Amino acid sequence: MHEMSLAEGIRGIIEDAAREQAFRRVRTVWLEIGELATVEVEALRFCLDAVLKDSVAEGATIAIDPVPGRGWCMHCATTVAIRHLYDACPQCGSHQVQATAGTEMRVRELEVD
Repeated sequence: MHEMSLAEGIRGIIEDAAREQAFRRVRTVWLEIGELATVEVEALRFCLDAVLKDSVAEGATIAIDPVPGRGWCMHCATTVAIRHLYDACPQCGSHQVQATAGTEMRVRELEVD
């Protein structure tokens, strides 16, 4: 389950920010997770509950903003919505679609005290 390592990475980002900015508590963690990022959101939430215990973010609300999948079709030169990596282009049917959005995962913002 790679969600545990993702949760540990998020904790590291939060702890680094707490050291650099001298805050004592995180109220909300806003994450952006792409639809194509192969992250199981509920598993990540479960892992974050465990990993954030005894940290400045213990009990913080985890807000997740999904990022829709988009791709560039090399065949018809169109930006298209895609739900899975390697989907065919919905315009022309070509499988030469390069993902341009939706593969990312990032900590977008922290609400802190």
